[in-house]
Amino acid sequence: MSYGSDYHYLPVTSVESGELHEAAPDVACYTVQIVNIGLIGAPGHSDWVLVDAGMPKSADRIIEAAEARFGKGSRPQAIILTHGHFDHVGAIIELIEYWQDVPVYAHERELPYLTGQQSYPEQDPTVDSGLVAKMSPLFPIRPIQLGGHVKALPTDGSIPNLPDWKWVHTPGHTPGHISLFRESDRFLIAGDAFVTVKQESLYKVFTQEQEINGPPKYLTTDWVLARDSVRRLEALKPSAAITGHGLPMKGPLLADQLFILANEFDRIAIPEHGKYVH
Repeated sequence: MSYGSDYHYLPVTSVESGELHEAAPDVACYTVQIVNIGLIGAPGHSDWVLVDAGMPKSADRIIEAAEARFGKGSRPQAIILTHGHFDHVGAIIELIEYWQDVPVYAHERELPYLTGQQSYPEQDPTVDSGLVAKMSPLFPIRPIQLGGHVKALPTDGSIPNLPDWKWVHTPGHTPGHISLFRESDRFLIAGDAFVTVKQESLYKVFTQEQEINGPPKYLTTDWVLARDSVRRLEALKPSAAITGHGLPMKGPLLADQLFILANEFDRIAIPEHGKYVH
């Protein structure tokens, strides 16, 4: 296993880094610098699943957070990847090695970026004047190589080790991006299909000022699909959501803001210019 040749630590953070937010009795998100990982499972129980794998060089923090919630020496039943961008797979190799070959699952269309076959398209720093957007050429885009450690999710929408959840294909940000949804309480883990912070702005990333936005602009390459994905998620009428960036959101605030985003996506989310806009 290996990371891409452009893999490196990024010294960016937010005021929420290191904080764990319990969004449901058995669902929490933990912030690693500027990105969230999901922890699905009741505290103190051994039957739990990790969603995404944080920033580069963050394995120790993820393990510490997991053990604080589930117990010393606990390991997940599986790791589910919403997609393969650097800030969602940054510690995946170290976690696989530490947890002794824990199974990893992703959408079949994301596998080329996780098995050394294909790089992501180039970042686009022109989409926004915010400093995170301007920094985006520093973000790794080359594929990591997980080999046989990563498998395609079942085509029927089921998720291994999460019988109450289903995955929803939400492309646009990446070809194989997925979100996770639990019908019983309408809980959504959206990944980067939409986020609850203006991710292009370094100030808003640092302060975590809460507002629903589309996917991070500097790495989104298909805006038509991204719009369709947001509308697909809004149609699920989620009652609570964890996103890849920003604080959890629930209730009327989530419903109202997600409705506005779905119906005014072109105005709110799509940049006025950029190499992937048209």
